[in-house]
Amino acid sequence: MEISLTRADMTVQKDRLYFDSYSDNSESIRGKVVLDVGAGTGVLSIFCAQAGAKKVYAVEACSIAEQAQITVKHNNMEDRIEVIRGTVETVDLPETVDVIVSEWMGYALLHESMLNSVLYARDKWLKPGGIILPSKAELYITPVIDPVVEDRLHFWYTVKDQYGVDMSCMSGFARKCIMNSDITVSSVTCEDVLSHPARFAELDLHSVTPEELRSVKGQFRCESFGSSAVNAFCVYFTVTFPCPDSTAPLVLSTSPCKPETHWKQAVLYLDAPVEVVQDTPITGEVRMYPSEENARHICIHKTPSKISCLSIYLS
Repeated sequence: MEISLTRADMTVQKDRLYFDSYSDNSESIRGKVVLDVGAGTGVLSIFCAQAGAKKVYAVEACSIAEQAQITVKHNNMEDRIEVIRGTVETVDLPETVDVIVSEWMGYALLHESMLNSVLYARDKWLKPGGIILPSKAELYITPVIDPVVEDRLHFWYTVKDQYGVDMSCMSGFARKCIMNSDITVSSVTCEDVLSHPARFAELDLHSVTPEELRSVKGQFRCESFGSSAVNAFCVYFTVTFPCPDSTAPLVLSTSPCKPETHWKQAVLYLDAPVEVVQDTPITGEVRMYPSEENARHICIHKTPSKISCLSIYLS
């Protein structure tokens, strides 16, 4: 049996800030017609109805749409939420909408994301002057030290003292296995961050085009806090929800220095650690683009000036 839960459905507690954003945007939603792209079990659609939406179209391509219909009925919202089975690219809505909501973000923002579907919905169904929640995304990079990896690599040098077998020759092979060309999704602690982050890209969901998503890139510059060994880079993102009834927008951050979310962080390992001292500049460019094998997968090409070029495939 085909079952597919969206990230929004599986992480209500962990990413409470994301769901709180709909409460904070009640003025943007109240009395409006809303389109939920990739609705899953319909949790965001229900939040929008609770915030006062006049009508919500919950579009979901997978069979979980059947459960969404049950959930909507269980919450006595059949009069305001219509679950539509299909992709947003193929369904036919009875009207244009005032607001688009979607939990489209993937790991490193764009891996397995539904952003292209959101942009399609924007261009076809959103009224002029309509609202997209979230409305903006930003990408950041910072050098880090992963002490767990270094401990795992150092293990091979301790085998001889403990067991009488010299396994130090395994260290290079182990490094290739651990610090390979694949990006890793894991939790980075704030203590492991070695500089202030650098923003290298910003996406305005009201204006960004699918063509621009084929190469999301930007320059970065970081300066190290102190003496350490850089063995990886951390990529994370923020998304912004405009709050018309507040002076400040609501920002959901996946920074390692913020409370953990289910997106965690994307870690790009170097071939070998690089020693830095305080204020060492680390500059370069990051480019993200769709994989030729799967358009929903992304490749990341990172070129720091002080560290050898590294191509990363996210799978």
